[in-house]
Amino acid sequence: MRELIGIVKDKISLSKLALLSKPQTLSLHVAVLRTTSHSPSTPPNDHHLATLLSLGDSSRATASIIIHSIMNRLHRTNDSYVALKCLLTIHHIIKRGPFILKDQLSVFSSAGGRNNLKLSGFRDGASATTWVLSAWVRWYARYLETLLSTSKSLGFVVCSSSYSVLEREKQQDSISSYMNSDLIRDFCSLVTLIEEICKVPDNLLVERDKLLHSVMELLANDYLSSVNEILLRLSEFRERLGLLSFNESVELASGLDRLTACKDKSLQLFSIRKPSVETLWEMIEELNNKFGFVKLQKLRRDSGSESARFGDRVLVTRDPMKFSSGRLRLNYGS
Repeated sequence: MRELIGIVKDKISLSKLALLSKPQTLSLHVAVLRTTSHSPSTPPNDHHLATLLSLGDSSRATASIIIHSIMNRLHRTNDSYVALKCLLTIHHIIKRGPFILKDQLSVFSSAGGRNNLKLSGFRDGASATTWVLSAWVRWYARYLETLLSTSKSLGFVVCSSSYSVLEREKQQDSISSYMNSDLIRDFCSLVTLIEEICKVPDNLLVERDKLLHSVMELLANDYLSSVNEILLRLSEFRERLGLLSFNESVELASGLDRLTACKDKSLQLFSIRKPSVETLWEMIEELNNKFGFVKLQKLRRDSGSESARFGDRVLVTRDPMKFSSGRLRLNYGS
């Protein structure tokens, strides 16, 4: 019955579009409607999705209309399946959409207002299943916002399929020139993305729901892309560990702790083992061990400096007319 009602709703929406839309924009709105139909548990049709992405690869005005249409449909619907399809479509735009469409999505989302990705109040109480799916909608919208903000922080889309091998090699070469503060900012931003991935709702429905299965497939790719980006930065940190300031060390250690807290959940979510994932956890353990060694060295240096200062003070007490400038230099250098 729900599927039948959905078909009727889609036909009514198509009729409204034919009457109210401008001829030059009708095909754009129809493409959005077909990609985000009411049919339950069915991911967007590949052909409809490809058509939508192709239409968005033209002018800035056309891309803007498509993004507005998707966002309007997302915020006007009370149907959890339609909302999930809108979000899944946005995810595909982020991952493999043309640059101009991604750009309009980024601008549109950062502009705020009613039509952004904040869906904390979404509820579909039509059935027990749609009530559970509502939690997915709220989480998915929040995750996509985090993905966009992380990509903005890094300067490129983390999960983009257009991120070529050449671009990745350039990224690897440029990492060594980053300031410590920039490296830590990027690292913490990526950790936040991993944390949001691990907040995915109960996935008991995934096995029998094709729509959720599609979401999890995209999520798994995002996770692996994030892991690769984190590894690049941790490899650089490994070389700089002894050169970090106290505050930088605290930030890095905090990020490592947050990432470690995600380990069990991420292994539970993504059962396929990849060398990069195994390397990540090994490198975190290695860095934590090195942190302990560096702290021990600093403690020994500080202890040695304090002993030297104590010796100076003992020497100074022998002659009350002499003052040690070396102590001042030690204080400024510590």
